[in-house]
Amino acid sequence: MKKFLLNFYYSFPIQLLILHFRKSQILLGIWAILFLTITGNFMKIYGANGLFLAPEYLGSVNAFGCAIVGVAVSIFIMGWNITTFILHSSRFRFLATTSNPFLKYCLNNAIIPIVFLVVYFVRAYQYETSNELIPASQFFINALGFLGGLFLLVLISFAYFFTAGKRIVRTLKPGFLDSDERKIKKARKKIQPAFGLSVGYYLNSDFKLKRARPVLHYSQSFLDDIFKRHHFAAIITMLLAFIFILFIGFFLDYSLFQVPAAASISIMFALTVAVLGSLTYFLRSWSFIFLIVLYIIFNTLYHYNIIDPRNKAYGLNYTKEDRPEYSLQHLSSLNTSQKIESDKKNMLEILDRWKAKQSKNKPLMIFLNLNGGGLRGAGFSMSVLQELDVLTNRNLMNKTVLMTGASGGMLAASYYRELSRIANNNKAIDPNNKQYVDNISEDLLNPVFSSMIARDIISPAQKFSYGPYRYIKDRGYSFEKKLDQNTGGILNHPLGFFEPFEKEATIPLMILNSVITRDFKKLMIGTQPLSFMMQEEYIDSTSAVSGPDAIDFSALFSREGPMNLSMLTALRMNATFPYILPAVWLPSNPVIDVMDAGLRDNNGQETTLRFLHVFKNWITKNTSGVLIIQIRSRQKGSWDEDYQSGGIEEMLTKPFTMMQTNSFMMQDYYQNDEITYAQSFLGIPLHRVTFMYVPEKRQSGAALNFHLTANEKSDVQSSLKRPNNVAAFEQFREILMR
Repeated sequence: MKKFLLNFYYSFPIQLLILHFRKSQILLGIWAILFLTITGNFMKIYGANGLFLAPEYLGSVNAFGCAIVGVAVSIFIMGWNITTFILHSSRFRFLATTSNPFLKYCLNNAIIPIVFLVVYFVRAYQYETSNELIPASQFFINALGFLGGLFLLVLISFAYFFTAGKRIVRTLKPGFLDSDERKIKKARKKIQPAFGLSVGYYLNSDFKLKRARPVLHYSQSFLDDIFKRHHFAAIITMLLAFIFILFIGFFLDYSLFQVPAAASISIMFALTVAVLGSLTYFLRSWSFIFLIVLYIIFNTLYHYNIIDPRNKAYGLNYTKEDRPEYSLQHLSSLNTSQKIESDKKNMLEILDRWKAKQSKNKPLMIFLNLNGGGLRGAGFSMSVLQELDVLTNRNLMNKTVLMTGASGGMLAASYYRELSRIANNNKAIDPNNKQYVDNISEDLLNPVFSSMIARDIISPAQKFSYGPYRYIKDRGYSFEKKLDQNTGGILNHPLGFFEPFEKEATIPLMILNSVITRDFKKLMIGTQPLSFMMQEEYIDSTSAVSGPDAIDFSALFSREGPMNLSMLTALRMNATFPYILPAVWLPSNPVIDVMDAGLRDNNGQETTLRFLHVFKNWITKNTSGVLIIQIRSRQKGSWDEDYQSGGIEEMLTKPFTMMQTNSFMMQDYYQNDEITYAQSFLGIPLHRVTFMYVPEKRQSGAALNFHLTANEKSDVQSSLKRPNNVAAFEQFREILMR
């Protein structure tokens, strides 16, 4: 038994595994990220697990998409083998005496990849059958596709290394240092005590255990040449992987080349492993110093605008030298009393036109506040809007004055508003067709992740034209292109396209907010001047110091062509989820950048109540009441999961994370107070009806990201029939009948 344990311990697979934990912790960290991702313990909120477990290609989860991911995972596994072979093969010199040493190395280095693949297929089966509602038979076809891609790349790699090995052996002749048979036999029996270096047995290519041969009788130069030439062959394979992802980056606009995001991520990990291994191999202890110097170089290039990876708002002019100043003094000058009165007069004229289109002398005024929440919010909001429109006899958009909110909710709002406008002139279009719910719920996450890897990180900058200006293609561009595709191109217009329709009250007003990261001021994007929304009407002596807390986008960038801004870009600025989408920087001095509206007002209620306060006199005089319809993809007054006290890590991180984790709760508390106050300044009834997405199982609801599984789509649709929403629809009917 002792001999067996000793031989097991000194077997090549075990010694390699031990060596990785001793010398390759950073590379093992990449494996850890992959394991945590597929098990749903890393970036699940972004939908990363679904990208791997149910890869989409050409709009569906299919065997061909799985095969592409299989090829990419195989590239990562081979990259792992190649890099660790280069780093550690010299520690196991017996490999040089075998035929096809790299093949032998891969077979004995397969413990981690095999465990990963077993876990992957178990989790993929669970995910595809329960989340994507894919039959078991289709899963096995997908699994065969994955394995086919995996083994295809493995066979190609081994064929290459096999021929490379033959060429190497033919060009080298071993020189013997010592041919004493007694020394050779003694070396064969002896297991060296050096930890992680000595090997008794290894797994041969026929999957049989074989004793490692001693190498004392081979010249040092021969052994070094064997390994060096295999290292060169290994580097060639990683170069091919780099060229492949460059190729994908250049052709990502074409559907055929929009490979599943998991494939791009896997190849990126393979290249990361190769780069880290190269730094370790060539620079040794200088690696850290090299990284610091590299950071200083890139930071300097960025500081002097020699390289500029920042995302821009498509349609704006960034070429002007005299950019608007972003200072408290200049911002305050955008909402002078004269400017406010002029803008209010314009808005009052719009309200008069809205009233003229109503059937009653004092109509009910409707405001739509749509909650963020990625595609979960988009799908739920679209379903609610369709149902409300049916209840108003196709008159919801006509009764609505303003639509505002954040992220996914506003994607649905803008899509539905434009469908309704087009339907007024084309009776063949029914905006309440359920196909439009499917359209707005289509995946946006795969192209974003693929572009992040293939374009943002790897490929050289590519540019495209929008209007007279040129911009860089990045994941923001890919997001807009896919959104445009999902919505049939009807939103692909500049803001100015919608301006006359809003001015004539043909469609509801829309304010798309985003948050300026510099000071958390709200940037309001609309087709009409909004200086009256920049601060509360009550002005005290401190206003000159603090300045307005909201900025009229069109006023600040009046010389940069604000009405040329792409509507798709305005929607993206409103839905810029941190890290997933790039923050949009704007041509001010100094430069400012903006992110998701949900950081400050995830419901849009703050904007609505400010509008009500500004025009309270007109509203009280001309309407019978105000109805705020709030469509939420997040439950109000509840936790997504049961509260549980954490461990030591919670004690350490809580002071830094408590604001972030409770930000939406804080918004709800504050806005409840606001709505109570609003009831006091309006002389007419103020109603609020709230629709909420409530999952069937509270802890397994749809994720807050830009991808929905088939099961999540079904759950979002079913939520309309749950008691809270049935009651909300009934409340809406009662208010309409008053």
